[in-house]
Amino acid sequence: MSNVEAKPYVPAKRLPTDYPLIDSDPHFKRVIRYARPSDYATGAATTAFGPLALLLMEKMQPSLVGKGGFAPIMRLTGAISLSAGFLMFYQRSTLRFYGFTENAREQRLDMAEMTAKVKAGEPLYGTSQTTPYIQGVASRNSRYTGVWMHVIPWFNFVNHGQHGVDTAKYYRAAERELEAEREGK
Repeated sequence: MSNVEAKPYVPAKRLPTDYPLIDSDPHFKRVIRYARPSDYATGAATTAFGPLALLLMEKMQPSLVGKGGFAPIMRLTGAISLSAGFLMFYQRSTLRFYGFTENAREQRLDMAEMTAKVKAGEPLYGTSQTTPYIQGVASRNSRYTGVWMHVIPWFNFVNHGQHGVDTAKYYRAAERELEAEREGK
């Protein structure tokens, strides 16, 4: 007998959503690449809101901080607003990967990207320099973190294969495309 107790396999948590899950732990670069123009616009509007609101308040009720007092406050407001704008942009894109918002465009992009990788013989989610254990730790630490972006910004920078989706669909799509190419010749 072994002293090690067998632990049951616990599948990755999957949240109920109205739209299909694309990736429960998307890589940072992939989130940026799949962003829509509306995400950029919302991020820019969020970024502009802070400094504009501060300027409006200064016009309506001057703070009278003295010469050179308003500029550092405006720079700080700009930096905080830029951070908030980026986080808003990133979160909007991430929520589509989770299936919380409409994601038909992202589903098409995902299927095309992954099918092309299968046909080229590349790993679906990239290669990693880290050990499988560290990849698992990274996955568990960053899965569904876009939901908590307002609490603590946490991004996935590690390539791993634990994304909460059945990757067989990409291989089936690649087989269908290759068969259609063979029949077309």
